[in-house]
Amino acid sequence: MGRLIVIEGLDGAGKRTMADKLTAELGGRVVRLAFPRYGEDIHADLVREGLHGRLGGFGDEVYGMAMLYALDRRGAAPDIRAALAANDVVLLDRYVASNAAFGAARLRQSARGEFVDWVRAVEIDRFGLPVPDAHLLLRVPVTVAASRSAHREATESGRGRDTWESDEALQARVATVYDGLAADDWLAPWHVVDGTSTPDVSALAEALTH
Repeated sequence: MGRLIVIEGLDGAGKRTMADKLTAELGGRVVRLAFPRYGEDIHADLVREGLHGRLGGFGDEVYGMAMLYALDRRGAAPDIRAALAANDVVLLDRYVASNAAFGAARLRQSARGEFVDWVRAVEIDRFGLPVPDAHLLLRVPVTVAASRSAHREATESGRGRDTWESDEALQARVATVYDGLAADDWLAPWHVVDGTSTPDVSALAEALTH
């Protein structure tokens, strides 16, 4: 049975780049997935509509949007389990903790608030999603994350920032919730890395897989 490793962080934290580095370092049988699964799952596509203000007031519904994220992952659960059974590592770009962090931040709650408990009850207890073996949090200043997101918007076709990515105050609160989740080792051990530095990927891969 493989290990389920999740990369978390703000929009623009460098999760995709880190996933590339870890994949190269880990070698062997590594499967990568990213959430939301835009273009693959109807719930993920509805998430995108909401994030870009195309679902009326629904995009402002914290619990409603969180449920769409959760349903996207519920649909992917069989694929995650199959990948874990056939590979050494399943590497996820965002997972349950993203839902907890962003929703709690939107409600101005902490990592120990009722929304985080609700996400765990829905996604882990009720939907039975696989529990991660480890989290990697890429911690970056909000200004750095915003700059990276703006650059990506300008250089990648069709990659316009959504309403959450462009809200720096929200991103700052999300960072605080992430720090709280990491401090509590929520769901699984958390490894925190400075996303503005050049980490020792070999040592990091070792820590995440043992």
